[in-house]
Amino acid sequence: MPATTKAIIFDLGSVLIDWNPHHLYRKIFDDEQEMIDFLANIATMDWNEEQDMGRSLNEGTEILVKQHPTHEANIRAYYTRWEEMLGGAIEGTVEIFKQLKASGKYKIYALSNWSEETLGIAQRHYDFLNWFDGLVISGLEKTRKPFPDFYQILLNRYELQPGDVLFIDDNYRNIVAAVKLGIPSIHFVGADKLEAELKMRGVL
Repeated sequence: MPATTKAIIFDLGSVLIDWNPHHLYRKIFDDEQEMIDFLANIATMDWNEEQDMGRSLNEGTEILVKQHPTHEANIRAYYTRWEEMLGGAIEGTVEIFKQLKASGKYKIYALSNWSEETLGIAQRHYDFLNWFDGLVISGLEKTRKPFPDFYQILLNRYELQPGDVLFIDDNYRNIVAAVKLGIPSIHFVGADKLEAELKMRGVL
């Protein structure tokens, strides 16, 4: 790892936190394929990202109910039962976070697409969200990954240059966007591979 590296930036969902709508909707749907179709075609990730970017949960819900009234109950469950989408911490990554924090070598930040309205729920569940030196959350900033301005908010706020940081995210789209900005990045596919990559880079 270059000596100029000052900070590690973590995504939250699917990197440190096992957030997955399947955890909830497997309780609602008896048929797996029906659940998959609902999440692929109705309560989609694109729709959810509008709430992540600052649209209220209520507004997002009402828009979707109007579009798909026969699915109203299942749509309303998305946010009224959102807490049931939390499957726990991804312990291997949390352990890596602990090691990085304990080393004292780096500032550690979160850069996450996350609704302002559900952030507090996550903070009650996961103590490690209090370990960060700063959190940049899309719902608060009204922009999100992979838009360049969202990455730039973090860099500007903490007086960092793109080459000063190492960014970790499970969504390859977001990695591509970061690399275009000159931000060294790791595509997260599991804690073991992350640990190996960090060791190879001399971080751990």
